[in-house]
Amino acid sequence: MKILKFALLAIITFLAISVATAQEKPKSPAEKVSGMINGATIQINYGSPSVRGREIWGKLVPFGEVWRAGANEATTFETNKDLLIEGLRLPAGKYSFFVIPSQTECVIIFNKEPKQWGAYKYDERKDQLRVKVKQQIADSSTEKLTYIINATDVELVWEKWIIGFSVK
Repeated sequence: MKILKFALLAIITFLAISVATAQEKPKSPAEKVSGMINGATIQINYGSPSVRGREIWGKLVPFGEVWRAGANEATTFETNKDLLIEGLRLPAGKYSFFVIPSQTECVIIFNKEPKQWGAYKYDERKDQLRVKVKQQIADSSTEKLTYIINATDVELVWEKWIIGFSVK
């Protein structure tokens, strides 16, 4: 009888731990931000990782390599009207959004293949637009990666970097 009670207690404990673990929030939850710039509706979908004490730029996100600009699936950038990104035309549509960071500037990429897991199958030949921007160093650190759609620009804010680009 003691063995049966012990086995039953072990099973109940295992199930309780399994349910609790399954209900934990993901480390990089899916996020969505929408806004309007010059009459165009913009929507950005991304996985939002946290710093969690890690060194981000040049370490977790290596310099000189294509990065999915978020976590999990590639970040997507969607607009219902043509836009000017840093003065260059981006046609209306849905794009995967990538960044190639370096110590002094970042290349931002709008790729015509919106459905991708990370940057593993990224194909430069499918780029719709690439522009270079200079990142800014923030006064304070931002724990969770966040996108902000302002009246005239879009910003990726994470750790102590702000990667912004003008939108018209």
